[in-house]
Amino acid sequence: MRRFYLLYKNWQTMSAKLGWSHYVELLAIPGNLERAFYEKQCLQERWGVRDLKRQIASNLFYRLPASKKRGGFLQLACKGHNVQDAEDIIKDPYVLEFLSLPEPYSEKQLEDKIVNNLKMFLLELGNGFSFVARQYRMNIGKKQFYADLVFYNKVLRCYVLIDLKVRGGYSGVGQMGIYLNYFRLHVNSKDDNEPIGIILFKDNDNIEVKYALGGLSSRIFASKYMLSLPSADELRMIVNNSGDFCKSMGTNE
Repeated sequence: MRRFYLLYKNWQTMSAKLGWSHYVELLAIPGNLERAFYEKQCLQERWGVRDLKRQIASNLFYRLPASKKRGGFLQLACKGHNVQDAEDIIKDPYVLEFLSLPEPYSEKQLEDKIVNNLKMFLLELGNGFSFVARQYRMNIGKKQFYADLVFYNKVLRCYVLIDLKVRGGYSGVGQMGIYLNYFRLHVNSKDDNEPIGIILFKDNDNIEVKYALGGLSSRIFASKYMLSLPSADELRMIVNNSGDFCKSMGTNE
């Protein structure tokens, strides 16, 4: 209660949309910027207490694209996570601890688990996502292609295709390009923006994947996924590696 008084002396800054249980979780966060971010996200995305606890435990504050940019933490604390372009919806890594998937597993088992835990997966994807289909069939010439998971983001007004990879390999990059072109030509309505592709790798440190993506399309992204909650050290290593690679490719990310 003393900490509550010290942090919220001006009670008018508190939101009636959050309950006491929300504030109990927020009070446990030592950093002011991080606490302010989660408070704003609770309001923007209407998180329940369980959702808030899960997002704090998964270190969402440190996994968003803005956290990798100079001044990003301050921006997140002041404005929350605002989606304006394709890059803003990408997390690195994605944390899928709720799947409880034992090793070894196949891509089909991973997909099955995601569909069976769709509510939690949508929470991990972020605000504005709705599920469209799994194994979406595309007839191209005499061949058939299948997109693992298809979503629609109402904020960006575009389809988001997700390709699941248990093992690394750069072939998925070219395949995703085919999927995006198909959706752009045959699925998009006149009000839809360009589709986005996300290739989820168990380990996106695969150097072939990084060079296959480097300087290619701003609509195709590769991110690592984790099946357990990450530690602060793990996240720090991922963020540093991501920044080093972007510099080597001559980007401003």
